[in-house]
Amino acid sequence: MVPFAHKLGLPWRAGESKGGIIPERGHATMDSRTNTIAGWTLGACAAALALTIAGTTLFSAEKPEKAGYPVEGVSTEASGAAAEEPIANLLAKADAAHGAEVFKKCAACHTVNQGGANGIGPNLWGTVGEAKGQGKAGFAFSDALKGKGGTWDFDSLNQWLASPRKYVPGTKMTFAGLSAGKDRADVILYLNQQGSNLPLPAPQAGAPTATDAKAPPGAAPAAPGEEAKPSAEGLSNVATPANVAAPAGK
Repeated sequence: MVPFAHKLGLPWRAGESKGGIIPERGHATMDSRTNTIAGWTLGACAAALALTIAGTTLFSAEKPEKAGYPVEGVSTEASGAAAEEPIANLLAKADAAHGAEVFKKCAACHTVNQGGANGIGPNLWGTVGEAKGQGKAGFAFSDALKGKGGTWDFDSLNQWLASPRKYVPGTKMTFAGLSAGKDRADVILYLNQQGSNLPLPAPQAGAPTATDAKAPPGAAPAAPGEEAKPSAEGLSNVATPANVAAPAGK
């Protein structure tokens, strides 16, 4: 389209094109296409983002409190160590000689002989059955142990030897404890023989004793103070050595 000025016969200026308006229309067309492409691109990104958010919301899985799948008939509690055996059962089969060996771990702080001096810890002669945090020739017990109350019976000694700081929070004793129940029972039996000699608690029914552990196969249960003797059934199962001749008939 010719500009109005040139319709009047005015001359064209240098550098002015008769089709000058056409390039301007071309630039406008390109800008429109660019904006259209940019709009579709942004719209697609927005749609993809919306779908991602919606999918996450609909299909997100909550983390279970406990990992794994429940199995019917199986306890849901943690399957760590087996339930602690009662100290009465452990004492029934305890070994004082082994307890004396384990006690060597304590010898750096304690004496156990009658009339022995206190050291970092008190002398332990006659400790079983004694009041907690008292006596011992004026040993300076912690306030926590003094306030615990009661006597050193077999059960409290077992808990103390397992973890002193757990049994008496605030105690001055730094020993970590004996994790094995057998070691604790052996030490307690050994300590009981050092000036206390209290009767041992009765084990639960069916618990093996130290005498039962040493009895031969087929032996009948031994009475207190007696050795186990093999039963007739047990003797009948003992094979006769091949090199022993049978008695001659008369």
